[in-house]
Amino acid sequence: MEKEIKWIRKGSREGMAYRERNHIPYLVFPELEKIPGIVHGFSTRLGGVSKGDLSSMNLSFSREKNAENVLENFKRMGDAIGFSIDQLVLSDQTHTTNVREATRKDRGKGIIIQRDYENIDGLVTKEPGVVLATFYADCVPLFFVDPVKKAVGLSHSGWRGTVNKMGLVTIQTMERLYQCDPEDILVGIGPSICQECYEVSEDVIEQFRENFDEKVQNQLYDKKENGKYQLDLWKANELVLLEAGIVPEHISVTDLCTCCNAEFLYSHRASKGRRGNLGAFLGMTEKR
Repeated sequence: MEKEIKWIRKGSREGMAYRERNHIPYLVFPELEKIPGIVHGFSTRLGGVSKGDLSSMNLSFSREKNAENVLENFKRMGDAIGFSIDQLVLSDQTHTTNVREATRKDRGKGIIIQRDYENIDGLVTKEPGVVLATFYADCVPLFFVDPVKKAVGLSHSGWRGTVNKMGLVTIQTMERLYQCDPEDILVGIGPSICQECYEVSEDVIEQFRENFDEKVQNQLYDKKENGKYQLDLWKANELVLLEAGIVPEHISVTDLCTCCNAEFLYSHRASKGRRGNLGAFLGMTEKR
């Protein structure tokens, strides 16, 4: 299937690598893939059973009336990446910077049993056999792996999460709960909308001016003749991670824009809201 996918890649970094198992495609960070015991991946919109605007690997129960289709899609992704759906703990995203610890007692929440939490955009765990899941259609997925303390985190960071430094909040949570050292943590900034595709208004940029140092403003956005701005969420999140103490060489930045690659990845902007959800998955195997 990879030969049929003509990715539009941005920049010169290695970015994401394509993988396929059981005829189901997904994306990985090569640097995270090297770490023993780590299970991770990011879905495409290919290989599922959903129809129409949701075709075909939709991972959103709220966007599809046929829950059986969504459940089948999750099962297929699990078979490809290497987890079972009863290991999953799903976020409840509302563009916050709320991060919640997930444990074995949370497994299945949001997919086969009801969640007992809400307003959660980030999840962390150090328990093997717990697989974190967050969801996307232009916003930024952030993958965190500490191979020393054997802890992981996964966070959803749209512009609101980014301006409020979701990456920093997630790292601070891992420091507090698991005594992680930021210098040990490897981070992946996953597929999301690129600067060229992401036009925002003055009120959004004003919040970035307030929350980011004046010295880095020229790295975050470009002003257009129409008074709007092109915002670089990839760079903004990278700067947040560096501020949090992540070593530069431990940061992997995607080279795939969801909007540029809307044929293969769901994009809210490209589809004008008529789309499904992509999924990010991260956990540790039970046998380590």
